[in-house]
Amino acid sequence: MTLYSTDRILNILHAAYLQKANTTDTIEHLQIDSRRIIHPQTTLFFALQTARRDGHDFIKECYSKGIRNFVLQKKIDTADFTDANFLLVDDTLKSLQQLAAYHRQQFKTLPAGRQAPVIGITGSNGKTIVKEWLNQLLSDQFNIVRSPKSYNSQLGVPLSVWHMKEEHTLGIFEAGISQPGEMEKLQGIIQPTIGVLTNIGEAHNDGFADKQQKLFEKIKLFSAADTIICSTEKLNGLQLSATNLFTWGEEKKNNLVITSISKQVASTEICFKQNNKEECISIPFTDDASIENAITCLCVCVYLKRSTDQLKEKFLQLRPVSLRLELKSGVHNTTIINDSYSADLSSFAIALNMLHQQRQHQNKTLILSDFPLRAEQEKETYTSIAKLIQSHAVTRLITVGEKSNHYLTKLIPAPIQLQSFSSTADLMEHLPLINFHNESILIKGARVFELDKVAQLLEQKTHQTVLEINLTAIARNIKEYQKLLNPSTKIMGMVKAFSYGSGSYEIANLLQFLKADYLAVAFTDEGIDLRKAGITLPIMVMNPEPAAFDALTEHNLEPELFSFSILHAFEEYLEKEAITDYPVHIKIDTGMHRLGFMQHELPLLCEELKMKNFFTVQSVFSHLAASEDENEDAFTLQQSKLFDEACVYIQSKVQYAFIKHLDNSNGTLRHPQLQYDMVRLGIGMYGISPSINQLKLEEA
Repeated sequence: MTLYSTDRILNILHAAYLQKANTTDTIEHLQIDSRRIIHPQTTLFFALQTARRDGHDFIKECYSKGIRNFVLQKKIDTADFTDANFLLVDDTLKSLQQLAAYHRQQFKTLPAGRQAPVIGITGSNGKTIVKEWLNQLLSDQFNIVRSPKSYNSQLGVPLSVWHMKEEHTLGIFEAGISQPGEMEKLQGIIQPTIGVLTNIGEAHNDGFADKQQKLFEKIKLFSAADTIICSTEKLNGLQLSATNLFTWGEEKKNNLVITSISKQVASTEICFKQNNKEECISIPFTDDASIENAITCLCVCVYLKRSTDQLKEKFLQLRPVSLRLELKSGVHNTTIINDSYSADLSSFAIALNMLHQQRQHQNKTLILSDFPLRAEQEKETYTSIAKLIQSHAVTRLITVGEKSNHYLTKLIPAPIQLQSFSSTADLMEHLPLINFHNESILIKGARVFELDKVAQLLEQKTHQTVLEINLTAIARNIKEYQKLLNPSTKIMGMVKAFSYGSGSYEIANLLQFLKADYLAVAFTDEGIDLRKAGITLPIMVMNPEPAAFDALTEHNLEPELFSFSILHAFEEYLEKEAITDYPVHIKIDTGMHRLGFMQHELPLLCEELKMKNFFTVQSVFSHLAASEDENEDAFTLQQSKLFDEACVYIQSKVQYAFIKHLDNSNGTLRHPQLQYDMVRLGIGMYGISPSINQLKLEEA
């Protein structure tokens, strides 16, 4: 295993110690965001400076969360951080890239002379989809490390490559640039042995003189690659130098010759000839972009010696990628097509084609943000946008942003209905007043507009209950409970069901002020509301739903895993998103028989936890069935015995410490000996308890 001490990183970066406190720490994780700290003891925080924020301003917050190793590019007062290491460099972003490039270099020669192939993907559109589909197609043959989500920038690429480990047998990383001079840095970090070019479309045109220059800059990623895989049409006459050039197209000179493409109602058959042998695959998509991306993936698979017979079933099972033409059911019998990731003419035409193909609804609505354009491009581009809208039978257009409003109100004729909003926030405020019913809705826009928030609102359910609560009484009750606890015992505040109908933010904010250690909510949307309200405490989600996994990880929420079905669903999601070591909470059934892993399931559970590196067990817990009833004390003690046995077994298998919690409000009062590492306070905070007389609790 490649280990990095702070001294070693200091030498790699040619840095200097601003403060040296402890050189025995081993760095395993890199972090640039104070909100996403999961493993503080082994994390190195890079304080990046951007036009929007300065990472040095978040050092105090990171320190309070347990981080003790930092890379800075300016001096700070370290008096309040006496046990932390501070490495000083000239440029933290360059240093992050330098460290990742060094890490990649360690895998040039692996045991027995084997070198794992590394695929580098670039192009204007399709990078993330090709990466994710290759992972779906090849995961049974290779142990794959890949870019999380769309980490393809000057910042995202080094964070992706850092995840490479000795056990990986294939790397897949995407690289995106917006101006000349950027790709050389990414090439030095990824160092691909196989290059894949998706296409050269309209995205990021404003950073280049023309499409030819953009192509020339992008293929710099392949400057040291052994093989380049691409369509001859996409090369636009440009000659590439590589040991091997694997091309596809309709002409016979290609390595893989496309002989026919047949679109059905919900699938497409792609027939091709390779080495004079004709074969066919089918994919569950009919849009042109998906067909092109599938052919690119097919070429990579063929190059890696996968037989078509092995792949036919896998191509049929290809899944769409989040935020890219993602099809979901919406409110009031609507269909949502979420493509809120990019805004350029090529991807816009592809998205409109998919909207046009939705036959279940006659009415078709387009929610469209401004396109990122230079001033001289605006008139021509918006004219093209208007023509595309009219040719695809859009019945209603909702624009977001000043430019789209300015141009399209003049260019879109009746009978297309037109509504305009100045910003995403403006649209979201008026969303309840807009009648969405029995229609297909395409949400298309630049990532900066965050239209995915609109998609979530059109998909999610909302709940609201109003109740007057005495926060002072709750604070006093919590302090009464604290008197029963050992100094090291943590408190988890149960704010599920919007704090039992009392207003989750207000209660959560109070718990945060009183320095509670954890919160627990019933559903993901409750946790999201708390994050949006500024709650930074760790939050456990008791009923994680697969449809909300994206939102759960996006807001750093921690799921409760109570069955193999939810464990496997979350594992599949994490694998798809290339996320590792995500914090989870394991529930044990000790006799309540509602939810949780049974004792006989623990060997298989621990095998799952050990085999894959998707999870970090943050806590193990169970629920007392009758902690308030003295007649059931023998049963309560039996539950604690089973819980002890489960914790000891899991600890022996995962071999790292985790939080243990069993006591609820009544258990804390009547069975303080069972408080373990943490107690869960819920209804007792409100002064409601059969054991109320044991404490001076006030009804809130």
